[in-house]
Amino acid sequence: MNSAELKIDLFRKLDSLKGNRLEEAYGMLLNYINGKNEVDEWHNLTLEQQNDILLGVQQLDNGEGREHKKVISDIRQRYINA
Repeated sequence: MNSAELKIDLFRKLDSLKGNRLEEAYGMLLNYINGKNEVDEWHNLTLEQQNDILLGVQQLDNGEGREHKKVISDIRQRYINA
């Protein structure tokens, strides 16, 4: 199949989906499309930035994360209300 045929076939398959299945397919397609960009962006980070992100993910996996509201509250108390 050439590109035009692939696009038409994909459109027809997506067009036949309803409700949750359509939303799932949409999400998966966007994740796939955006995934390439994220991989490219990862390689543009410095090694230090990559290591810091991996450390953060490891901390979250270990249950060491903090709620967003708590972090914002702490920052406001420290820097805004000081």
